[in-house]
Amino acid sequence: MPVRVKNITLWRKELENRSGTLAQTLEPLAKVGADLQVVMGYRYPGDETKAAVELYPIASKKSTGVAQQAGLSASSIPTLLVEGDNRAGLGHAISQAISAAGVNLAFLVAQVVGRKYSAVIGFESEVDAKTAAALIKKAAAKKK
Repeated sequence: MPVRVKNITLWRKELENRSGTLAQTLEPLAKVGADLQVVMGYRYPGDETKAAVELYPIASKKSTGVAQQAGLSASSIPTLLVEGDNRAGLGHAISQAISAAGVNLAFLVAQVVGRKYSAVIGFESEVDAKTAAALIKKAAAKKK
């Protein structure tokens, strides 16, 4: 599978860091059949009472309405979803290419399942995301 790089919009909500808040946030989306590909939840460093959840995709009118009612909103952080076949050293090649271009990451979450990898990468600007998308494709092609 060749690398796929896609601009995505994460939907985000700040939460109280307590048991059940993630399940409560996901419940209305599950009820309308939202098929989420990315779910990130985390506690804020330095403030153990605060947390956030970020989701993708929220695409249909029904899931958008439910997400908004649940307190989620589209994040303004330019974000890429990167997917492809995993190869040793690929993450390094991609991060090195982005770094060499002077592009800074806002965040990165990556994982390998079986022989496939996926990464969600946030950037400081749309220009940085566009630059990184081209660099990621080029780095992945070289790493074959």
